[in-house]
Amino acid sequence: MKKILPILMGLVAQTSICQTTLNIVPEPVQIQMHAGSFKFGHAVNIATDQGTLHDAVMLNHYLDKFYKLTLKVKKASEVSGQTPSILLSLSRQKNPLPGEYHLEVSDSHVVINGRDPEAVFYGIQTLLQLLPPDSTAFTGGKGCELPQLAILDYPRFQYRGMHLDVGRHFFGVKDIKKFLDYLAWQKFNYFHWHLTEDQGWRIEIKRYPRLTQIGGFRNGTIIGHYPGTGNDSIHYGGFYTQAEVKEIVKYASDRYITVIPEIEMPGHSSAAIAAYPQLSCFPDQSTEVKPNTPWAGSRTGKQVQQTWGVFPDVYCPSEYTFTFLENVLDEVMKLFPSKYIHIGGDECPKTYWKRSEFCQQLIKEKHLKNEEGLQSYFISRIEKYVNSKGRQIIGWDEILEGGLAPNATVMSWRGEIGGINAAKAHHYVIMTPGKYVYFDHAQRHEEDSVTIGGYLPLDTVYNYEPVPRQLAQDEQKYVLGAQGNIWTEYMGNWNKVQYMIYPRMTALSEVLWTPKSERNWDNFKSRLPEVFQRYHLWNVNYYNPLK
Repeated sequence: MKKILPILMGLVAQTSICQTTLNIVPEPVQIQMHAGSFKFGHAVNIATDQGTLHDAVMLNHYLDKFYKLTLKVKKASEVSGQTPSILLSLSRQKNPLPGEYHLEVSDSHVVINGRDPEAVFYGIQTLLQLLPPDSTAFTGGKGCELPQLAILDYPRFQYRGMHLDVGRHFFGVKDIKKFLDYLAWQKFNYFHWHLTEDQGWRIEIKRYPRLTQIGGFRNGTIIGHYPGTGNDSIHYGGFYTQAEVKEIVKYASDRYITVIPEIEMPGHSSAAIAAYPQLSCFPDQSTEVKPNTPWAGSRTGKQVQQTWGVFPDVYCPSEYTFTFLENVLDEVMKLFPSKYIHIGGDECPKTYWKRSEFCQQLIKEKHLKNEEGLQSYFISRIEKYVNSKGRQIIGWDEILEGGLAPNATVMSWRGEIGGINAAKAHHYVIMTPGKYVYFDHAQRHEEDSVTIGGYLPLDTVYNYEPVPRQLAQDEQKYVLGAQGNIWTEYMGNWNKVQYMIYPRMTALSEVLWTPKSERNWDNFKSRLPEVFQRYHLWNVNYYNPLK
């Protein structure tokens, strides 16, 4: 049962509770229903105070996108008390929670009051879910009735993220913007953009043009599930120019989403090594291709990978490599204002390092214990450089191997143990365990198309608890939040991506936003039919687990 709020801001006098059903996702913290309604339609104005004009523009953007409705925008001082309006205002509270907003609907006004423009934006997303999931709701001068109510809402976690791998399969600017829209509609605030992989380097680096000229394309892709039944022999790839990256970062920022770029190191680096073989411990050795791998084109020299998995040819920890990576990161950090830079650190085989005379000598010179210590040295050196630029690194939980870099934030993906260990060592953690939030896993036992495997139904996502019970009270604060991951080995088109993320991403949005005490699987399931109607309004493909 929702807690009853005190009447906010004096808009609504003595009223009674009514049984109006709301289907808002993620579920707000507190809702109080009142008798009566507000006529929402063409005659309504959007009233702004200082600092909320951008939010007004975004509200009109959504109204036009979904309903072909555009409202007049005026300063709050220009709107009379009798004019039906949506007032967007900034809170003057001294200590509001990050992202906190108040939304009130009276008989003559809608008021969204937030601590900052981002909080007001979240209130707008809730308001949009009070409108009908019908694109014709306002055609011909029609309007709709909003229930009078008061909502107090704020997020449970400060980090509410979604990841997208564009290395295995490339998606253009238009699709990335759609993805950012999906995040904004459900109050996610971080987009983890996985930009480099063994199968493709996707970001233009002006100092190293071969990264995209050579590393951005592969000669073919395996057909079917790994190890593949054949190879399509299609020259495949693509990349984002720096101008396109700036455009996407701006698009995200307009929706209060921070984009975190990932530049993989020291593993998952085949595409970069194909472009610049000197990055390898053995630059003159051809890329290893397993005999049973269906392959297209030359097998001679360094090649961009055409299949999935983990490959032994990784960055050599040489001065050439560190100079290369520092130069790459310089250009990346100019494009992304994010405090965090993701440097990967996962699945780095030590095979080449073990047989490299250079690496073995370096281990001795640096008094390292073994190859795991060499990886720690690698990550720590990159961290120092990133820190020197005023940024911080995030890495997958393998960066714990050999000792964790001093200021690193850990993404725990191989279960929760990496996150638990990092939090106990007082490092910040983002939980992203495959069992609960890997949306490349099948969401039903018999999928119509190929997936990487595993089984992750909707209720498992919804019932995930990001704060491990093994953490003491004073250690729990190191869990910043959680993130859903989309690895695209078997997602070759945007329609498949949508199908794999919806409605699981919707479930995760509630895990990350709504208080644990207010989450209820049966309640969430009861809201799904209207959620599916909104998917139609948003024009997205999805899986319906209720059928």
